[in-house]
Order: sequence, then structure tokens, then C-alpha cells
Amino acid sequence: MSILGKFATRSKFAARRILSLLTSPQATCLFGEPLFWLLGLRQRQREIDLSRVQRVLVVRLDEIGDVVMTTSFLRELRRNIPDAWITLVVNPVVHNLVELCPYVNEVLTYDGNIQGRFAIERRRLRALYLAMRHLWCRRFDLAIVPRWDADYYHASFVAYFSGASWRVGYSEKVIEYKKKKNCGYDNLFTHVMTNNTLKHEVERNLDVLRFLGRAVADDQLELSISKEDEEFAMKFLSNHNVEPHNLLVAISPGARELKRQWPIENYIGICLWLQNTYDASILVVGGSGEGRLGEILKNSLQFNNVINSVEKTTLRQTIALLKHCRLFVGNDSGPLHMAVAVGLPVVEISCHQMLGSMPHSNSPARFGPWRVPHSILQPDSSVYPCSDACTADQPHCICKVTVEQVKAAISGRLLRKKVSLNKG
Repeated sequence: MSILGKFATRSKFAARRILSLLTSPQATCLFGEPLFWLLGLRQRQREIDLSRVQRVLVVRLDEIGDVVMTTSFLRELRRNIPDAWITLVVNPVVHNLVELCPYVNEVLTYDGNIQGRFAIERRRLRALYLAMRHLWCRRFDLAIVPRWDADYYHASFVAYFSGASWRVGYSEKVIEYKKKKNCGYDNLFTHVMTNNTLKHEVERNLDVLRFLGRAVADDQLELSISKEDEEFAMKFLSNHNVEPHNLLVAISPGARELKRQWPIENYIGICLWLQNTYDASILVVGGSGEGRLGEILKNSLQFNNVINSVEKTTLRQTIALLKHCRLFVGNDSGPLHMAVAVGLPVVEISCHQMLGSMPHSNSPARFGPWRVPHSILQPDSSVYPCSDACTADQPHCICKVTVEQVKAAISGRLLRKKVSLNKG
């Protein structure tokens, strides 16, 4: 390499190092606190008193399932502070999911999907820009980041830059890899929660309210849709010859990570069996980028009673369709939690082995179906070289779950549902 090439490389490294230091949590607080005092956005520290809170910011920048599992928290937050202005900030991908939530006054978006050079630093600067443009004028009293796991989305920076006097979140020390990933993030909060007891994520969200000294009356999840969404679902199903009395089963073959996707040929076998055994109609649901899976199912089955809605509906329209189903069968994914929120019985196919790490992000103990009848099918053990959790970048440990196991779970759920309907 030439002298000029070496100089350019060192200059780029030095520039990145300087930018990283200037946007670090420590530097953010060092420069941010005097600024916020000058802007009148800070006040002397005291214990949080929700009865004095007039404006609240909730930052939830995660995926669809995480946001769905926050809906009970939003309802209970509103119940405890009925007159406060509540602003919810989410990833643009999930805006359609929550824009009709009756428990918040407004929904804003923050897009942290930045790739390439200086991506981390640019995300933090984008969070500052969001605050300058939309948050400072609202003069928040309290900002809440309910995420327990590592903050990959810079929600902590959005909360800090909001200027809120009180900022509540889970400590960087609750789990070891969060301590490494989010080193220094505790500086961005005025109050941190340190509870690292194994809990479902719905409970962790609600624990924020308990930390603030308030009670939780109801922990059920819920999602809001419009009349237009309901009309769309009825017309969509009618156009595919699905009548109200038909057995409609939702199948979700996709997931954000390939290791969480049960092989598509297995789902084809399940759908054929459902059609032949129960004369069921199949509704294929899924998220962005999963259209190919929906097409494979539709083309492989070649029955009129297979409806592919993947990438053809909004999130709320998918919710409306799920309300017409009798059962959900699928992987650990956003549609699964949407199905849970509308009260559907669930058969989940998980990549996480039965004796695997309970705090892991694939663990049903943290992310399984909440408060609905369900069956969770997991590998009885990991497949080499995996150990406490599946680490593959393709379907791997999940392949140990057999088609026969899933058929048995579905039969059990449909039988229980039929008995329940007969009793009703």
C-alpha cells in the first residue's frame, strides 16, 4: 500500500473513532445535559410521581411481535394516567399496526434502518434529529423504554434526546450480552430497572408500571382495527369462497430468522392433511419478504381453498383476517403474536430445544403465546454443533419437530375448540 493509501486508511479510522466517541452515551450526556438545562427541558431530580406527569413518551422500536406484546402495557399506562398526553414512537414497519391504538394520543416513527459506514453513529444522529424536530416541542415529563433485552434499535438515545426529565428503562446489566452491547447506556436514564428474573416479555413490560408504583388490572393483549379493515377481510374471504361456517386455519410458514422457519415441505404436508381430514380452508399469512413462501404453498397445494394473503394485506387487514380463523399454526413470528392478541388458539413450532437457555431470545418462556390455548412443539435436543440454543443461519434444530407431532397438536386443539363450541 502507498503512503497516501495508508494515510487515507488511518484518517478514516481516526474519523470514525472520533465520531464514535462524540456519539457515545458518555459524551451524549456530557454535552446533552447543559443543553437541556438551557432549553428548560430538565428539572431537579426527584422521585417519579405519575400523578404529576402530563406528557409521556414510550419508545418501542422493535419488531412486530415485541410491539404486540406491549399493547397491554399501553392500556394499563393509560388507565393509570387517564389525562396525560402519550406519544408512542415505533419502527415505520409497525406503524399501521398501532396507529389506531386508543390508549395513545399519537404515533411517531423512527427509522433506524441505516447500513454502511458509520451506521451506528448515523442512527444516533438521526435520533437527535427526530428529537429536535418532533420531541422537544412536546416537553415530555417522562420517557419509557420497556425493552428488557439489548437495545439494537437506539431507543435509549431517542428517550434521552427527547429531553424528558425522567427516563425509565431496563439496566444494561440485566443480561451479560446486553452489558457488552449497550455499555454505558445506563447513563442515558434517570431510573434503571435491574430485575433479571426469567419472565415472559408481557410481564416485563407491565413490570415498568409496577416499578412506577402502579397496579396492573388486566394483562390481556389487544389490537385495534378499523371498520374498513373488517370489511376488507369479509370481502377478501368471500372472493375466495370462504363462508362463515367453514373451518379456516391460519398457516404462517415464515419468520425473521431462517433458523426459526420449519421446512416449507412440512407445511405443505400439514395443509394437505388439514384439507383431506377436516375439509379446512387455509389462510397463508406472513410478513414482508415472505411472499415466496406463500406462493410455494399456494402452487403446491393447487386447491381452491388455499388463500395466500402474504404481502397482499396490511398488518391491520391481516388481523381482521385472523379474526375469522379457528386456529393458528406457525413459527415464532409477528403473525403468531397477532393471532394471540385476537384470541386464537395457537400451535407454535419453535427452534428452541426443550432444555435450552431459558433467557434466550428464541425461548418460548419469554416469547411464547400469552393467555390463549396453545401447544408449543420444540426439538427434544439440539443438533450439533448447537447447544443451549440454535445458532444456525438456516432451518436446523427446528427440523427435529416432526409432521406427526404437529398433526397431533392440531387435532388436540381443534377437538378442544369443538368441545368448547358445543358447550357454548
